[in-house]
Amino acid sequence: MDVNEVLLPGVGLRYEFVNRDGDRVGVVARRGGDFEVFVYAESDLDEALPVFRLTGEEAEALAQILGAPRIAERFADLTREVPGLAAGQVEVAADSPYAGRPLGDTRARTRTGASIVAIVRADDVIASPGPAEVLRAGDVLVVIGTDTGIAGVATLIARG
Repeated sequence: MDVNEVLLPGVGLRYEFVNRDGDRVGVVARRGGDFEVFVYAESDLDEALPVFRLTGEEAEALAQILGAPRIAERFADLTREVPGLAAGQVEVAADSPYAGRPLGDTRARTRTGASIVAIVRADDVIASPGPAEVLRAGDVLVVIGTDTGIAGVATLIARG
């Protein structure tokens, strides 16, 4: 998909793309951190019709909602090619015994046979996290392994 980026001096950046339905969609990322999402009128491609506005915090939440499943989908595509290998997501809850502790403390691979290959944190992705990476409540762990191994990581992160 082609995304056009245009500098708006004194305002920020405008991103535009055409979705699969043929709608021209735009996002203005303002210098102050807010975002505006709009679509262009079919009858006049110079007329932008506002859809909604987001604060920086709201945009981060939306990015997490949209981004985490896409990363897991990519790993799922990869695992279809290898029989017996699966991909899953495990969220670190606020009451997890590992929230606030380094990933290495889980010893997840040793204990379950599954590997944590990425951490999705808000709109950031930490690929191939090291054992010193501190887990935070709300992190989504992308796990590769057998179904049993992924379930084991989920149990481990939830209960210790």
